[in-house]
Amino acid sequence: TPQTPPPAPGRFRSSVRAADCFRLNHLHLDLRLNFAVKEMSGWLVLDLVPVQPGVQSLVLDSHPSLLIHSIDCKVPGSGQEDPMSLTYRVDPFTDYGSALNISLPEAAVGPGRLIQVTVRYTTTDGPAIWWLDSELTCGQSRPLVFTQGHSVCNRSFFPCFDTPAVKSTYTATVRVPDGVTVLMSASRSLYSKQDRVFQFSMEHPVPSYLVALVAGELQHVDVGPRSRVWAEPCLLSCAVQKLGGSVERWLGVAEELFGPYLWGRCDIVFLPPSFPIVAMENPCLTFIIASILESSEFLLIDVIHEIAHGWFGNAVTNATWEEMWLSEGLATYAQRRITTEAYGEAFTCLETAVRLDALHRQLRLLGDNNPVSKLQVKFEPGVNPSTLMNLFTYEKGFCFVSYLSQLSGDVRRFDSFLRDYISEFKFKSVVAQDLIDFFLRCFPELRDTAVTQREGLEFDRWLNGSGPPPYEPDLSGGGALTRPVQDLCELWRTGDAPDLQAVMTFDLSTWSTFQIVLFLDRMLDHSPLAHGALSGCYSSLFDGLNAEVQIRWLQMVVRNTFYPELPRVRAFLQKHVSPHGNTTKHYVNVTPNPPPPPSSSVMDI
Repeated sequence: TPQTPPPAPGRFRSSVRAADCFRLNHLHLDLRLNFAVKEMSGWLVLDLVPVQPGVQSLVLDSHPSLLIHSIDCKVPGSGQEDPMSLTYRVDPFTDYGSALNISLPEAAVGPGRLIQVTVRYTTTDGPAIWWLDSELTCGQSRPLVFTQGHSVCNRSFFPCFDTPAVKSTYTATVRVPDGVTVLMSASRSLYSKQDRVFQFSMEHPVPSYLVALVAGELQHVDVGPRSRVWAEPCLLSCAVQKLGGSVERWLGVAEELFGPYLWGRCDIVFLPPSFPIVAMENPCLTFIIASILESSEFLLIDVIHEIAHGWFGNAVTNATWEEMWLSEGLATYAQRRITTEAYGEAFTCLETAVRLDALHRQLRLLGDNNPVSKLQVKFEPGVNPSTLMNLFTYEKGFCFVSYLSQLSGDVRRFDSFLRDYISEFKFKSVVAQDLIDFFLRCFPELRDTAVTQREGLEFDRWLNGSGPPPYEPDLSGGGALTRPVQDLCELWRTGDAPDLQAVMTFDLSTWSTFQIVLFLDRMLDHSPLAHGALSGCYSSLFDGLNAEVQIRWLQMVVRNTFYPELPRVRAFLQKHVSPHGNTTKHYVNVTPNPPPPPSSSVMDI
């Protein structure tokens, strides 16, 4: 199995920074799930090789919610079979974690010598683990538990090097009550019904945040030769109907563009509305919120985005959370290459227009000089990287990758470059300079013309400058879909009531979800309107459409005080807002006009 070399210092601002002393070869989890008391108990085994002389301690990322019972170690091949008990202490680190400082026996530790450290522990109420009572699940018949590690939450699931710079293979054994099915982000799994034990193996190295688990009343249907859909029984038929055979089609397109899919399985599990993000690209098993099933177009985009992470983010990972765009910007570019090949340029340009509109809306709120709009946001040690998850990570990152594609002279030539990039760095963690250096090696003619220093488009400005992207791709290929939207917006933006006869020539019942979303977003930019005619024209139509449309329409209702429609706002919130509250990874939008929709407000990390 490929091993990730010890990472360079300086990549651990969100971690306790001990990983540069060790190479992590493998980790194993052995856990028992107790739904009655909402605990996981068991042990973690780390296979470690010191890479420096004189290492006297091992420091792992942990969390106050982890109850550490004991720690011991073995040195395979030393002749001593009994494990050595180790002393340890828990030190404060940040408000999202702590440092587990373990003293190592000097005689047992030497450079290049494998040691196995076992930590026995119990989880309680940490941020990575979500225990749902039965009434919070879709079927409301059995409880469910899932984990969410991005970006620094898994230190409350198990002690680890909680940094994307460190990758390893892993195995897991999970013991559960009768009737509970366990899934993990693993390439292989086995189940012993007699013992109610699930066993998992991930044969490729992954960072800690991509170790994920879900357990509950789950069933599956195969939807392709390497993909199946998992869900609670009440959701399964709907999920299968919505996805059909599309997953294999999208995988095939992605493989033609970026090379072989490396993870074997590409399964999807639909989770209840309490899932705190839209979707999570856990390798082999994408987690996705069930409410996305209401909108086929948003479902399509979100699943394709997670598939794209199989290459960009999972296979090749940003080594530091300060450069999260290396995952999200590249995955967004790859997602749009897939949709262009599968559904045409016009569809992709429309979806991109919606997202870039949101980017500029956010800039108007924050100001061009806000450091949050930088691709590489520097943060001090201990700052939670989740606070940096924003639209710039996705869309400004996408624009930079699109600029690199434009520089290459041909989109197919850039596809080939991305295939080579994956081949060069697969199962490794990289920094932005790795990508740029490799790009210049592959396109020496650009290096020779000092392309990184072109006035106004300097690479340093892209990475470290605030404000809008210096370059945006041409979206004129979507004109047939975006032009009617803009024409209708202009009719409604007049100071007086619009010509209703002209308005009614636009049949919104034939429009796609993204067209209606673009229309409502742009109308929200100009709200409150000087008149209330909009409600009479569209209320009945929008009320019957999916949540992506409804949340925008109901914002129009509030901002324009369409009083007869206000009870619909309460009904919508009661249906869609999680009791836990939702945070954002996917297409985060901090703008109050409009705030993010359901599939964008519940956090592609």
